[in-house]
Amino acid sequence: MSAERIATPAGCPWHPDPVRQQLADYRVEDLWALPPDAPRVELVDGVVHVMPFPSVAHQHISGLLTTWLRSRTPAHLRPTQAVSVGLGVDTSRRPDVLLHHAGLPSDCCLLKPADVVLAVEIVSPGTRRVDRFAKPGEYAAAGIPFYWRIEQDPVHLYAYRLGDRIGPGGERQYELVTDGSEVVELAEPFDIKLPIAEIRP
Repeated sequence: MSAERIATPAGCPWHPDPVRQQLADYRVEDLWALPPDAPRVELVDGVVHVMPFPSVAHQHISGLLTTWLRSRTPAHLRPTQAVSVGLGVDTSRRPDVLLHHAGLPSDCCLLKPADVVLAVEIVSPGTRRVDRFAKPGEYAAAGIPFYWRIEQDPVHLYAYRLGDRIGPGGERQYELVTDGSEVVELAEPFDIKLPIAEIRP
């Protein structure tokens, strides 16, 4: 196990080790050794990415959607926010909102892709390319069945499901099921009729 605390001078905030960043040799288990003052991070191909601070509007959408899902999700699923999903030994993402199978330990901090039914990303100015292209590709390659992307201005939800189309790397890709800025209706992962006004800040 390579997880070990990185010594930082007293009073200085934690930051990724530049040598390990250059070598891209961080592993998912290293995230457990981060000190309490470490920022929220994602791990991509062995490189630590510090996540940008979310805006008030972003957090309102995230909270409203989680609350909406919590009141309507079937008993075998549970919604939650910003829990890490290990997508490989050196990659971990943290969806803004996700649906996972019920029955997981309450102290679980890292979900497996098989635990996750739906990953949701709320697009911010600093995350447009990642949320629109990188993350859906990674989630699809890991086998997460459903992906939602929510644009903020105006609020517009795009709902995808894992399709049969094979990407250049041999992995399945998402296909768009529906999108909307007024009402989104879906039959999967359960019967959903979501008025967008109910998640609009």
